[in-house]
Amino acid sequence: MVVERKHVRRGLWSHLMRCGVEMGLASIIYEVGVASKYVNHAMRTGDLGLAGTSNLYGEDQLALDVLADEIIKDRLDHTGRVSKIISEEQSDIIIFERKGKLRQYSVCYDPLDGSSLVDVNLAVGTIVSIYSGDNPLQAGRKQMGAMYVLYGPRTTLVYSVGKGVYEFTLNSLGEYILTRENIVLKDHGNIYSPGGLRQKYLPNQRKFISYLEENGYKLRYSGGFVPDINQILLKGSGIFTYPALSGSPDGKLRLPFELNPMAYLVENAGGCASTGTMPILDVIPEHLDQRCPIYIGSRQEVAMAEKFLAVED
Repeated sequence: MVVERKHVRRGLWSHLMRCGVEMGLASIIYEVGVASKYVNHAMRTGDLGLAGTSNLYGEDQLALDVLADEIIKDRLDHTGRVSKIISEEQSDIIIFERKGKLRQYSVCYDPLDGSSLVDVNLAVGTIVSIYSGDNPLQAGRKQMGAMYVLYGPRTTLVYSVGKGVYEFTLNSLGEYILTRENIVLKDHGNIYSPGGLRQKYLPNQRKFISYLEENGYKLRYSGGFVPDINQILLKGSGIFTYPALSGSPDGKLRLPFELNPMAYLVENAGGCASTGTMPILDVIPEHLDQRCPIYIGSRQEVAMAEKFLAVED
């Protein structure tokens, strides 16, 4: 008698081991996944008010921001494989004293990107960037891995270590199960997510957005960086922009915590991420608060944006 074997939906740790991910790197990815379950629970049941403190950018911190930061920091420390971290919610680099000869990593993370959207029940996320060694301020091209967790109608985790981009979904048993593998972006798309106030657009940005509108591109913008990038990745095409603005020549989004990890994921899916003049992953970060304009998604749309921006006024 022939017994038909059912397709096994692989869990996160099993998948990481099967793919041969180095143990320390795998531990970091897995522990962020563990932390995200606590963050997810806190969002559904916890305090959504202000913490009475501010971060290094002078922004008021929500109690949820502070809690998410502590949860993720503790889980990263628990790995024994992280020597330094920088968090959007901390004013300084945090150092973990390590003994022994285990390979160490540095991690940059935004514990709860878009947290101001939680009280109106919109999707938000955790973003993580992983580097080898004890320097968390390296060019994004040197990342060993990157990931995000999206807290939406479903809680999903997307990661890459340079060998494809994979999505996992948190099931009713509290396990992350593989739901998409080898996510690939098409070279050309038909959706666009334009960040920033239109009245502050510089002339060439305004012309680029007008071109997209005139050519039938569909506007899809949630106000959250993680859900907007997730949409482009899982729909398989499109472009997200947060440009240089009048009064804000470097845009809004931060290079170490937001842009580098997302650029790494999108490039590993076959897409592209640019400041408008150079690849995001080639920018050398000089400080924690460094910001850059960004054009990220399908290659043709990013190249088109660069052409519009290169035209002299």
